[in-house]
Amino acid sequence: MKKLLTALLLLASTLSFAQQYDVLDQIKADPRKAWGMEGPHRFDAPALSPAPKGYKPFYISHYGRHGSRYAWNSKTYSLIREVLEAAHAQQALTPLGEEFYTRFMDFYAMPLINTGDLVPLGWEQHQKIGAWVYDSFPAVFTKGKKVDAVVSTSARSIVSMSSFCLALKGKSPKLEFYQSSTHEGMLIAAPTSAPKPLRRSFREDDLGGIESVAHFNARFVDYDGILGRIFKDPGFPAHFSGGRHDFLFQCYALVSGYHNYEPRPLFDRLFTPEQMAMLWEADSYASYVTDLSARYGNIPLLEDVISKAEAAFQSPSQAADLRFGHDYVAEAFLALINANGCGTRVEKATDAKYWFQSFNIPMATTILFVFYRNRKGDILFKLIWNEAEATLPQLTPVSGPYYRWTDFTAWAAGMMAAHPEIKD
Repeated sequence: MKKLLTALLLLASTLSFAQQYDVLDQIKADPRKAWGMEGPHRFDAPALSPAPKGYKPFYISHYGRHGSRYAWNSKTYSLIREVLEAAHAQQALTPLGEEFYTRFMDFYAMPLINTGDLVPLGWEQHQKIGAWVYDSFPAVFTKGKKVDAVVSTSARSIVSMSSFCLALKGKSPKLEFYQSSTHEGMLIAAPTSAPKPLRRSFREDDLGGIESVAHFNARFVDYDGILGRIFKDPGFPAHFSGGRHDFLFQCYALVSGYHNYEPRPLFDRLFTPEQMAMLWEADSYASYVTDLSARYGNIPLLEDVISKAEAAFQSPSQAADLRFGHDYVAEAFLALINANGCGTRVEKATDAKYWFQSFNIPMATTILFVFYRNRKGDILFKLIWNEAEATLPQLTPVSGPYYRWTDFTAWAAGMMAAHPEIKD
């Protein structure tokens, strides 16, 4: 009971803290955050805290999103081209819209061909992250230890895995690696995208009362004001597939993502800072609702983290288990384990931004469980999210961001018992 009360008090203090800052101020102060999940990895985390006395790191469990890429959806290029071409031909564009048209037509062809592919920055990100992991925890990666890696069947994820592993190998040439990319392995790397015969379903929470994304967008997004900067009639895109919403958010994806692969500041004037903050909040809310719906579908990933960690505790040769996949897995998994409270269910849609911020799922998002052990065999761990130590509000820490592994597995067992697998 005492532990429960402590955890509830900690959660209450976390809830209070969340309301003490304005996320939109962060967005306006750092435009990269307005790019949400399409933005590059930022590498701006603070220094790590020292472990409790007598505890040393010995094993790491990892999940990583692929690095920077071209837009994942070809509509980001093809739909924008279709609408702009038609508007230009009909003299329906504003001066800013004509500038957008001219720059876009000079730009889009090569990105369209390479839709979804990793870009050089994506390789560099995982090189840097892999080196950072080694430099932060060199005791884990000693001579002759093993590193196993599972990756989705996506080419951009496979190349990201290669970059990360080569960075570790460059730091410690005697490490042994095994890498796997199979459709069966998708049940770990991207559980909700695994082949249908392998996919598992779990009892979900009732999300009744959560405002729908469509309703939130309809009342929150200033479609007329934003599209009126591009078109003489802000209703012009309504005549195309997906209507005004689809065109606007493909433009948001373009503006947010092109910095991953294009050095020219081509489209940064398209939206004002206030409009970018509005679009970010709408896009982040959509991800938040999706994550609440999808989180239990990622229980197989959590099971894999737990089972491989328990096996590694008995195997001194295992340094790390790595997994590489996608943003929608990372974000839903973080909601599943309630990292930094991002699994919190809010009453008002506009409060979601205090708990889930899509800019914390940038390209090359990295999640680490770093395990520590003392001479008595007591095991602690800390969660690291994009090189920064994270909290698990449902648990009582031993010290700072360090938690007992047995507390986490007990919590996980209770959560999974409340959301059992649904058998056909």
